[in-house]
Amino acid sequence: MSLRIAIAGLAGTYPFGGMFWHYLQYLLGLQRLGHDVLYIEDTGKWCYDPVAKTFVEDGSKNAAFLARELAILDESLSDRWFLRDVTGKTYGRPWHDVVEFCRSADLLLHISAGHWMREENFTNAKVILIDTDPLYTQAGLLTGSPAEVAARVAWWQKHHDVFFSFGENIGAADCKVPCESFDWMPTRQPIVLDCFDRAAVPVTERRPVLTTVASWEPKEKGPVVNSIAYTGKSSEFERYIDLPSHSPLPLELALSGSAPVERLQECGWIVRDGYEVSHNPWVYRDYLAHSFGEWSIAKNAYVASQSGWFSCRTASYLALGVPVILQDTGFSKTIPTGEGLLTFTTTAQAAEAIEKLKTNPQRHAKAAREIAQEYFDSDKVLTNLIEKVGSR
Repeated sequence: MSLRIAIAGLAGTYPFGGMFWHYLQYLLGLQRLGHDVLYIEDTGKWCYDPVAKTFVEDGSKNAAFLARELAILDESLSDRWFLRDVTGKTYGRPWHDVVEFCRSADLLLHISAGHWMREENFTNAKVILIDTDPLYTQAGLLTGSPAEVAARVAWWQKHHDVFFSFGENIGAADCKVPCESFDWMPTRQPIVLDCFDRAAVPVTERRPVLTTVASWEPKEKGPVVNSIAYTGKSSEFERYIDLPSHSPLPLELALSGSAPVERLQECGWIVRDGYEVSHNPWVYRDYLAHSFGEWSIAKNAYVASQSGWFSCRTASYLALGVPVILQDTGFSKTIPTGEGLLTFTTTAQAAEAIEKLKTNPQRHAKAAREIAQEYFDSDKVLTNLIEKVGSR
């Protein structure tokens, strides 16, 4: 059955290649399934200018990015988007069309909880929250006085009907992500596989380097849950700072944020500017595709909480047939590891995994692609999500 679905995300607000793939694969994937779709950014917040490295009031450049890259992705999506900047200026689909679409929509996918929930828009739609930042989202809900927490939880319950999370381990005995007040269901990043098929590179033509694209540390303060303070990537990275001296392959980091570049280079890391490799979706995709593999850690909040979080970036590497060596956040309970996707919790394990990949890259590349097909194919992920919504 064809549904009318609005998708609220942040791909224009943060105009990076990785963010584009993260949010717009929902739009394209749902359209491929035969649904009537519209992408919306109406956050009430300033847009980010990656060149100036600051937030700005004027969203015209961000809207231009969204319009240009969506047209390249699929021409049929050229008029399927809307963005409003903090000044109130709108871009893309006329606002009255957006209102009409939303009022008759069956579903609103509220991805990453960044949308301004205007009361007049969604009179009929079932609103689906997709939490892409487990522990951060839940900790934010529980911050403040008892009255503030109660009011915030009540607002979220009023404005959402079904709750999903990239934290696939929420509710498990070893998971520290609080799950009271909401019935969180697991979901993961949908990948439109043919978008990556066309960019795949033979193993023999890839750079003999392990790469990743990352932000060193989020500007916002880390979550605090049950008096435990959690952090971003920097604290986890310190545990592996000496890995290059143990690795049989070079390690390259494409970083944004205030990373200690000189110290990293002294320890043997190759450091590149993150925006250089992610200023549009196609440069970003090619950077991943030409990598021998990905090596990456995760935010301390994801690891220490054993949330089960898995990134869109890593799923994109897998879709390109690029093997991945990844710090385990608990995702190994639901996604197979050992070939194509290897995990570590220590420097020694990381070095061993790199040696395994170097020894048989073709086998691991084949396994990586098979994992993407089985666990991240947008047809499967989005069909499963809609079926779960229908059962509620």
